[in-house]
Amino acid sequence: MRGNIAEDFFKRGFNCSQAVVLAYNDYIQMEGVQLLKFTLPLGAGLGRLRLTCGAVVGMAIVCGYIVGKNDPSDENKNKVYEAVREVVHRFEEKYTTITCKELLESKDVIAKIGGNPDPRTVEYYTARPCAAFVHDAAEILEEYLLDNN
Repeated sequence: MRGNIAEDFFKRGFNCSQAVVLAYNDYIQMEGVQLLKFTLPLGAGLGRLRLTCGAVVGMAIVCGYIVGKNDPSDENKNKVYEAVREVVHRFEEKYTTITCKELLESKDVIAKIGGNPDPRTVEYYTARPCAAFVHDAAEILEEYLLDNN
């Protein structure tokens, strides 16, 4: 269910990180503008550097918000880090990597670094598997949360 929501946000023009986090905004309950602003630079592998996939970063953000508490204790950090490691591991099991550039190269997409984004056209969505990454990241996170809450 959350996967479809995240994929819909992505196809409406939000970046991969934004789409995953927006799919969980009922948990986060943050004003939409703030949420969009703080997740904006995390798309396309962190500002189109093609590093860690933005959908994976989105999973980590949601884990921090849902699993974490408002304290700096090691216990709290360990609980969040464990959740993040688990969901990232599940994503990596499915796709063999969490790196944006490698994910796209594995699907024969040239992952340009920097510059202006490609227009979101039918061809864009046909060539790029990012909607599937966003969908699966949100689903993996949903499964984790259902199993651990």
